[in-house]
Amino acid sequence: MDEQNTLRFIGNATTVLGLGPFTLLTDPNFIRRGQWTYLGNGLVTRRVKDPAVRIDELPPLDAVLLSHMHGDHFDRVAVRELNRDLPVLTTPQAARHLERRGFRETVALPTWTELSLTKDGASVTVTSLPGRHAPGVAQRFLPPVMGSMVEYRATPDARPLRVYLSGDTLVHDELRGIRERYPEIDVAVVHLGGTRILGVLFSMDGAQGVDLLELLRPRYAVPVHYDDYTVMKSPLSDFLAEVDRRKPAATVVRVERGGTVDLPARFSR
Repeated sequence: MDEQNTLRFIGNATTVLGLGPFTLLTDPNFIRRGQWTYLGNGLVTRRVKDPAVRIDELPPLDAVLLSHMHGDHFDRVAVRELNRDLPVLTTPQAARHLERRGFRETVALPTWTELSLTKDGASVTVTSLPGRHAPGVAQRFLPPVMGSMVEYRATPDARPLRVYLSGDTLVHDELRGIRERYPEIDVAVVHLGGTRILGVLFSMDGAQGVDLLELLRPRYAVPVHYDDYTVMKSPLSDFLAEVDRRKPAATVVRVERGGTVDLPARFSR
């Protein structure tokens, strides 16, 4: 019998991946609607949608995947309430920051490095992938960001289920290396929102989101990170309209906040 692998959308870029015996939390962001978070360089943004659950309502976790150190991806609630012994797989810069906050199991993953976890004969391998949070010289004002490839194998010789987490990247030339290394991607979790500050784009809008799908050609795509904060200027409807116009090969699966999508059973074979 095929095991069930799932993705639950909590809000913003926060998801819970259930992959066989593993439970992974991505980009933990649990402040409530109306609260403000700091983005650095004197910039703040207000949350406009509540997360679906609180941290104390999460299932037991095996690890956290963190794309970068921004207040809407690892917030003060996560700092206060997450287990400090929980492995956090992230950029070297974010790992150093969290170590200073008392997290004892941070794992720094420079681009193209990986870490594997094993349990009950199954494995999850997380590989850090290129990301770029801003164009040109604006990059120096933002923290480094990584995408992640999560490869789950139910047994050592099984075909992997590949889940790509884009992180808050813009589309850029280095992403072509992902396509070269991973010609088959099952699911892409795409960070959208068209975040703009002073007119500069800092996360993919609808058009760039479809550019990414055309570049990487995943079988399925799950949009996240599109309407939780006031700095987000491109709603999900922009992306869906662009998908309808350009018709990329990927099947887009929309998951409501708090909802769960089953990853197709054949992935786990």
